[in-house]
Amino acid sequence: MSLKPENIELSDKIMAGINKAVRNLVISSAANDEKLVVADKEGNIRHVPAKDLLATPSK
Repeated sequence: MSLKPENIELSDKIMAGINKAVRNLVISSAANDEKLVVADKEGNIRHVPAKDLLATPSK
């Protein structure tokens, strides 16, 4: 199944919005010295200080 160009464009816009929202969440959480719950590739859940997430390069 191939995607239409307009669907790809919409998908890209949605992903950009999600990335922006997550970045804003991490920034505001770091400012309040809070922790966020994250999962690694194996599904293991960890509580990570938001400041540590800001120091990590994004993929």
